[in-house]
Amino acid sequence: MDEITFDEFLKVELRVGRIVSAAPFAEARKPAYVLHVDFGAEVGTRKSSAQITARYTPDELVGRLVVAVVNFPRKQIGPLMSECLVTGFHDEEGDVVLCVPDGDVPLGTRLL
Repeated sequence: MDEITFDEFLKVELRVGRIVSAAPFAEARKPAYVLHVDFGAEVGTRKSSAQITARYTPDELVGRLVVAVVNFPRKQIGPLMSECLVTGFHDEEGDVVLCVPDGDVPLGTRLL
């Protein structure tokens, strides 16, 4: 495993956002949703593609807090321009489980 410095870690902006909409991403190669995530006034609402269909339905996602990287360059994924990376962990079956805060925190709060 490559080590990084604390200053390198600080370059990654991991922030809390709330999913405001989730819909199937029909054009995706693998099953995925298009998420719109609100990160508060400083960052705003960003779009992302997330391959989390095995564990979540769109209705279950709306209103949930998530942790996402908000300072990656935008990335074209089919017809979608992804503007953030929602984080998660693979379970034993290889399905993604979202990385979420353990309690309610203000939108846009940065992980440190």
